[in-house]
Amino acid sequence: QVQLVESGGGLVPPGGSLRLSCTASGNGFTVWAMGWSRQAPGQIREPVASITKGGSVDYGYSSKGRFTISRDDARKTVYLDMSSLKPEDTAVYYCSMDIDTNPYDDVAARTYWGQGTQVTVSS
Repeated sequence: QVQLVESGGGLVPPGGSLRLSCTASGNGFTVWAMGWSRQAPGQIREPVASITKGGSVDYGYSSKGRFTISRDDARKTVYLDMSSLKPEDTAVYYCSMDIDTNPYDDVAARTYWGQGTQVTVSS
């Protein structure tokens, strides 16, 4: 059973930085795209950043230029480095990974989600 465990959230003042991590448990599976999304109270979940298996990245409007997504396939981990944080960045951040639990069958990969980690930007 694949599980995604997130860490790194917390309280940070405006202008500060945080690094979020998300690691998939288990083995014997193939991880394709990885990504981060966030959801603030009363708002829909929005994409923050994504990275393909080949390393191509894409950022949402709010995060572009301030956030950096990276991956470590050996550790089955995706990172989100956030800097110049603003109060409007306050949200629960969720990681996701497209995972094929059996790369030798003909069943498509599906998206797994982390439990979410709270990021609060406030003085």
